[in-house]
Amino acid sequence: MVDPKQPIGVFDSGVGGLTVVRALSTVLPSENIVYFGDTARVPYGPKSQHVVREYALQDTDILLQHNVKMIVVACNTVSSVALDVVQKRARLPVFGVILPGAEAAVKATKNKRIGVIGTVGTILSKAYTNAIKQLDKNITVISQPCPLFVPLAEEGWIEHKATELIAREYLFPLVQEKIDTLVLGCTHYPLLKPAIRKVFPETTILIDSGEATALAVRSYLEQNGLKNPSMLKPNLQFFVSDIPHRFSEIGERFLGKKLGKIHRIPVPH
Repeated sequence: MVDPKQPIGVFDSGVGGLTVVRALSTVLPSENIVYFGDTARVPYGPKSQHVVREYALQDTDILLQHNVKMIVVACNTVSSVALDVVQKRARLPVFGVILPGAEAAVKATKNKRIGVIGTVGTILSKAYTNAIKQLDKNITVISQPCPLFVPLAEEGWIEHKATELIAREYLFPLVQEKIDTLVLGCTHYPLLKPAIRKVFPETTILIDSGEATALAVRSYLEQNGLKNPSMLKPNLQFFVSDIPHRFSEIGERFLGKKLGKIHRIPVPH
């Protein structure tokens, strides 16, 4: 029997998934959350599907040890190529970030021209394109990998001149394609919204997949009577596979507040 007070488990290849935790905490302020960031093996984006699926299983096992009531896969790469193995292993409700992001974009677009930006792995998987096309086959999807966005976000170069230049370089083809909606298909990218905003007309809608996922999770918990009724301060626990101090440093920027104690859990290399 699932107890609504059990935590939501969230995992990501590193620190980026904290933007998803932030979104979850905003729309579900009472929920306890256990987060695992696989900082020893980040990034997942350039790795083969086989390896990503292997890592995803190990990440799932770590969360299952914490008696979670559901799992949110914050990593776009895992959501693209390994959601099925997580669902099979967990035998719990599992949410990825692709489908909620795709649904939000389809709802938002007026001219049926949607841009998707992400890591090389996410873009090559065509996961967003396929999800959007399944919802509306008449939509044109233009994808663009933006690999340099991740290190820029982690450096905290949010409104740096270099970030703006790189954003213009990556995103100009999407401006030319006259998209009216842009999916931020990587958990790091919401931090770079100021630079991304400057490249597009004000009317272009930016879709944060993490925010869309948090709303989908809230709706599921409410419909199934699994929302935590407690009025107590929620317990947020953070686990990483390497360099807790670095995670803590960068993580505050992503979460928007202090993280507290970070625990290290070793993983196979």
